[in-house]
Amino acid sequence: MHPSLAKLGHVSLVTPDLGRSLRFFRDVVGLEQVAGDGSSVDLRAWGEFEHHSLTLTEGPSSAIDHIAFRAARAEDVGDFAERLAHAGVDVRRVEAGEERGQGEAVRFVLPAGGGHPIEIYFDIDKPELPAERRSRLKNNSARMHATGISPRCIDHVNLWTANPEPVAAFMEEQLGFKTREAIRITGGPLVGTWMSVTSLVHDVAFMADPAGQCGRFHHLAYYLDNFHDVLRAADILREEDIAIDLGPGRHGISQAFFCYVRDPGSGHRLELFSGGYHIYDPDWEPIVWSESELAEGAVWWGPEYAPGDGHAMDQTTPCAAATPAGMGVAT
Repeated sequence: MHPSLAKLGHVSLVTPDLGRSLRFFRDVVGLEQVAGDGSSVDLRAWGEFEHHSLTLTEGPSSAIDHIAFRAARAEDVGDFAERLAHAGVDVRRVEAGEERGQGEAVRFVLPAGGGHPIEIYFDIDKPELPAERRSRLKNNSARMHATGISPRCIDHVNLWTANPEPVAAFMEEQLGFKTREAIRITGGPLVGTWMSVTSLVHDVAFMADPAGQCGRFHHLAYYLDNFHDVLRAADILREEDIAIDLGPGRHGISQAFFCYVRDPGSGHRLELFSGGYHIYDPDWEPIVWSESELAEGAVWWGPEYAPGDGHAMDQTTPCAAATPAGMGVAT
């Protein structure tokens, strides 16, 4: 039996201003702080039971520390390590407890021009919050809408890469992802791909970096229950005098209702995401958009689409500068 992944688990980001980033994600976005020390904190949303879906760590500049996917079975962690090593990928073992609340894991840098640090784990703590923060609804971990925007759960990550084609092939062949939607230039290259191991349209997306860089982070998305919650989020952000990066609006690709904002402490972009659709067909064929359809694919309605406007951060990591497994990659 081939090893398999169950879902996107968490994202670990580096911020040069931990205090400001923590205030944004905890007090404005409304994630619950589960654990932490003077240099890093773990947070999760009210619909999540795993120890964390986001870790913020203080560092000299904004970066991705790692993006973690949960394996379907405990034994799959070791099986993935063997499979990846056989494919020539440099894999590092992560001991139990090295990451708060988590058991043994493996990390590697996404090859084929990806450049992003990836982690695979299975064992994870599921701590209860203090009684005053817990929900009386047993299938929630915390009180919904207790603080700020209050998303339900992590949804996906979107990543820049120099060339999505080989990265997508690696994700399919080695990690078991399925391509759900894509953008391909007529008679030319793949420039965007939306992929999942769940029924979601995407647990991860890869887009061609217009600067030709690799290893950059485009955004992290948290899911809200309905469109109104996203509009409410926009009001909360403006009350906090935080500029909205893009939106609200609706994507054609994924059919998501969106609003993008940047963490004031790091510049990392957050998408507040609702809607979308699920895929249950076992014979699903990827939906492919051409360059002539790109404007409607990017923004079905809402803010005007600007070709080439990827809203990327300024920091870049040249593809030639490979980052050792487990180390951060600048966004």
